[in-house]
Amino acid sequence: MPSAEEASEMSEAQIAVHWKEEEKIPPSPKFVAQANLADPKSLERFSLENFPDFFEEYAELLDWSQRWQTTLDTSNAPFWKWFVGGKLNASYNCVDRHLAKYADKAAFIFVPELEDQPQVRMTYQDLYERVNEFASLLRDFAGVKAGDRVTFHMPMVPELPVSMLACARLGVVHSQVFGGFSGQACGVRAADSGSRVLVTIDGYYRNGNLIDHKANADIAVKAAKELGQDVDKVLVWRRHPGRNSSKTPMLEGRDYFVDEVLKGYVGKRVEPVQMDAEAPLFLMYTSGTTGKPKGCQHRTGGYLAYVAWTSKYILDIHPEDVYWCMADIGWITGHSYIVYGPLALAATGVLYEGVPTYPDPGRPWRIAEELGVSIFHTSPTAIRQMRKTGPAEPTKYGYHFKSMTTVGEPIEPDVWRWYYDVVGKKEAVITDTWWMTETGGFLCSTVPALMPMKPGSTGPGAPGIFPIIYDDSGNEIPRGSDRAGNICIRAPWPGVFQTIWGDSERYVRQYYSKYNKNKDSKDWRDWPFMCGDGAVLAADGYFRILGRLDDVIKVAGHRLGTKELENAALTVPEVAEAAAVPIADEMKGRMPDIYVSLKPGIEPSDEVKKKVTRALEEEIGKIARPKNVYIVPDMPKTRSGKIMRRVLASISNHVDYGDITTLANPEVVEQVRLLVQGTGKVTPKAGHEEVLREVKEE
Repeated sequence: MPSAEEASEMSEAQIAVHWKEEEKIPPSPKFVAQANLADPKSLERFSLENFPDFFEEYAELLDWSQRWQTTLDTSNAPFWKWFVGGKLNASYNCVDRHLAKYADKAAFIFVPELEDQPQVRMTYQDLYERVNEFASLLRDFAGVKAGDRVTFHMPMVPELPVSMLACARLGVVHSQVFGGFSGQACGVRAADSGSRVLVTIDGYYRNGNLIDHKANADIAVKAAKELGQDVDKVLVWRRHPGRNSSKTPMLEGRDYFVDEVLKGYVGKRVEPVQMDAEAPLFLMYTSGTTGKPKGCQHRTGGYLAYVAWTSKYILDIHPEDVYWCMADIGWITGHSYIVYGPLALAATGVLYEGVPTYPDPGRPWRIAEELGVSIFHTSPTAIRQMRKTGPAEPTKYGYHFKSMTTVGEPIEPDVWRWYYDVVGKKEAVITDTWWMTETGGFLCSTVPALMPMKPGSTGPGAPGIFPIIYDDSGNEIPRGSDRAGNICIRAPWPGVFQTIWGDSERYVRQYYSKYNKNKDSKDWRDWPFMCGDGAVLAADGYFRILGRLDDVIKVAGHRLGTKELENAALTVPEVAEAAAVPIADEMKGRMPDIYVSLKPGIEPSDEVKKKVTRALEEEIGKIARPKNVYIVPDMPKTRSGKIMRRVLASISNHVDYGDITTLANPEVVEQVRLLVQGTGKVTPKAGHEEVLREVKEE
């Protein structure tokens, strides 16, 4: 471990790492025997010498009405163009072309949150009819055309992919706002995209309660208007057709129930509009909690080709699989690996409306058993939550996964092992994938039949992806050095986003300028894509992702990754969840405060706190000793399940924690505050303002 002096001289991009190397686990022969990609020689064709021509293999998974002439056009670097001259339609590729063989096969199985409500099996024929009818309504009633934008504010219901594919059929750019976001957040995004149509729903179920979602539409329209954008039509799907699940009144002349308007479009058919490969398919906005939301603009051809290929060869989806991605379509994972990628392969996907622990922790495993799920895809946040609330629940059910994926953030080795041993029953392979909204699809992952798994490590670059780690000066950090830096991608790929909607300068500045060698160059080698995550590359070529580079706590010159601190805390058997936040300290500048919640049946005790402290010292070193360890009843979390570290940092530093109305469990915040601060008068900690500026809000 470096001294304080050595650490202070490190590049700001470098974070010393201290964790041990984990043992690798090979895939089972049973999985390898059925895998879509099992020939080791197949990876040779994805060498950098064959770039970019090998990406034609990705595009050839799709049906094109006009084949492309140029695979990659770099003439306007770094605004890459893929499959130039090609034309296709995403809706056709996800629906129409499957009808000859799979018309009666389920495209989606919708599972309501309430177990006494019937499941809905939507075949590819059903999907085709519903997409056509809604596309006809959008075109002829709402008056939208190719190139227009339509904003959705929808939960996990079948009407969401129907709406997406209807827009894609028309060449209309869709922008889905996560259903858990506020009406204000929806309105800001609608205004930014220039949407004059909002598609929403009256209500949906969450934790057994019927949420009035229509109320958000009125707020969204008002917020958009304040920003200069008129929304003249609000199309409201009904959770229960024919019955209004919202107490919020409909505004005549603006608001329309979709099921009523659709009566005039029954049986209508819309010819899919053939779009240029570079035509925008959708906008996906980042959360915007730390600044103006970024509208990441994804293209039609390259994006669809990339998610189709990675769905087939990384997720190993076959048409006969029942595939369940437990993400939300409101995020990029849901777009890429619930809707577009799996549907391009004629998969059967599970859509689950609610939370995985309702009405009890056995719910996911009952669904998996009942539906015969063979591929399971979720996030470390969800895995930790399921381990916390029902650590033995998976053993009670007779499902059998062949493949499991984790996505969204680094997964701690201890959590990985529970996922493999208990959820996967030591039968399923795990693909620990790393990527982000801007990249469209997986960047790093093991190819499941060809590479062993390594707990906590995402693996090498996906086929065709060439990651590299730079320090702040642009020097490559070599493998096996135990030093971390900025992980970047050396060469473009078809899934990368085109630009930030309406802000091309920010696109170049944020993702390409740091390591650009020549701003006038048209050579892709001069434009590495900066991902914004810290990573370390092991001697075996496997990457371990540390999380966002600003998610560090600098203690006496040592840059400690919050993910590493949390990982150490999670090695304590009693601990279910952990969060590390910075607190001001007169001597060291910053120290970590560690918040932990415990597994069911474990009582809080000083002994558990001591174990956490010892774990940090043993796993990382004395420099990682926390200032405080707090055992809390639960962590404050967003609706998507992420821990709100900003709130915890505010509590640690004795300052106002701000707006918490959008949290899934706002009542927990006051419980935690009382535990940390007590009931007396609170004095802000010295240096608290600087501390909170360092904390990235989830």
